Amino acid sequence: MKNDTKFPGETPDKSYLLHLATLIFSTAILLVAGRVLANNAVLRSMFSCQAQGLGGATPQIDIWYQQGTNLSFIQAGETIKKVWLNDPSQVTIDFDGPMCMQFGQDRNVSQGDCKNSAANVIQLRRIPKLKIAGLPNTSNTLLTVVTEKQGKTKLYAFRVLYGDGSPEYSTLAIFADPPSTNEAPCVRPAK
Repeated sequence: MKNDTKFPGETPDKSYLLHLATLIFSTAILLVAGRVLANNAVLRSMFSCQAQGLGGATPQIDIWYQQGTNLSFIQAGETIKKVWLNDPSQVTIDFDGPMCMQFGQDRNVSQGDCKNSAANVIQLRRIPKLKIAGLPNTSNTLLTVVTEKQGKTKLYAFRVLYGDGSPEYSTLAIFADPPSTNEAPCVRPAK
């Protein structure tokens, strides 16, 4: 019969130390992984009325070099009909479906099916600044988006900010406005 009694001053069993070290190491890994995930959140969201600026503030979308940032209207059920980017010198833009592309001021110079644009997501990516004659040097730009849902048109304007560090999120999702309540999420209170 083995005697498992430990007396003061005796060294603990090596398996106990191994289990304790494993627990400490696992906890440290989970804490670090949780922090990394928190710093790289996948999704940011806002209601349609907030994204339209109806609350009095221009919404912003951040873009970084390391990855693109998606602007999604899927959750709102809206289709993108037209997009303007005031300063294309630091941003590439792509869509998840067919889009009408118009060049310059002449509306007759276009490419794509302008009557059947069907994109729901815009993908923006930061690029090194290009020198484009006539464009001033700016630290941000404005992205204007016109969407449609069931024959109703909405206008959005986003301030595009350029990030240098690690991306904070990869998608800004626009959700349909909540059902009407006494306090709408986008109406500023009277002063």
